Amino acid sequence: MKRRAVAPLAALLCLACGCATGPSLETRGNVTAPPGDSKHLTIGSAGFTESDVLAQMYALLLGKAGYRTDLLTVSNRELYEPALESGQIDVVPEYAATFADWLNTKTNGPHAAPVGSPDLNTTMTALRKLATPRGLTVLDPGRAVDQNAFAVAASYAEQHHLKTLSDLGKSGLKVRLAAGDECVQRPYCEPGLRKVYGIDITGIDPKGVGTTQAKQAVQRGQDQMVLTTTTDATLSDFDLVLLADDKHLQNADYIVPVVNRSRAGSERVTSTLDTLNKVLTTQDLASLNEQIDSWRRLPEDVARTYLKNKGLI
Repeated sequence: MKRRAVAPLAALLCLACGCATGPSLETRGNVTAPPGDSKHLTIGSAGFTESDVLAQMYALLLGKAGYRTDLLTVSNRELYEPALESGQIDVVPEYAATFADWLNTKTNGPHAAPVGSPDLNTTMTALRKLATPRGLTVLDPGRAVDQNAFAVAASYAEQHHLKTLSDLGKSGLKVRLAAGDECVQRPYCEPGLRKVYGIDITGIDPKGVGTTQAKQAVQRGQDQMVLTTTTDATLSDFDLVLLADDKHLQNADYIVPVVNRSRAGSERVTSTLDTLNKVLTTQDLASLNEQIDSWRRLPEDVARTYLKNKGLI
């Protein structure tokens, strides 16, 4: 297995021009061709801990199944999803509800009603309906679910009597949010915090989702809140606490592998990745994240140890 660094500008420009293989705009609707089974697969990662370790596990499992694999990190869905459609990326770990809403916005415009929901079956039906015409196959979800979550400094929560996101909204406090730059548009990030909870977001500090830099910014008081996930195992290291999503802003973000049908739509790829779905739990994922973020182990080593312990490689 080889790892490629963040996609170079030339590759991303190529992506925008449609010069890679895969379904074109004219042929996306034709999904009757048999699924492909390329012997050399590129596994995509979104560049944060959890995505990295999932991508590593996918690559190791597919390697055992006889595929040659590369890893490619592209830290923005706006870039890696088109790469998945074009065939520059063949497999990527995704989150069911978030990806469904993202594809829905891309397909039907920014004012389209969200299709992701707290109900997994409803979410998966909508996701597959949107993904299939783009030449993408969404495999079955696993047991692990990772939802967006928002954390503040423990001292800040104590000072302002905050336990829930509703508490924060009612407080009238101005909040600078450390998150990915896409948070400005995503309905379950800044827009949802404003609409559902009435939180006064004064700006987005683009430090990424749950990164060390983002958490440190909240710890130091530079920002008031950080976007992280429910499987983040390092919050206590930064004296941060989660605020409960008491109005259920977040939806059914179960882990789902998404593949380029023309290159990785075979039953062998599906069955290989399904072996991980059957064993990986939310608690397992939090533990893997902790080993990388707190114990400073390499994602590939953590992934390999977990798969060996589960008898998968």
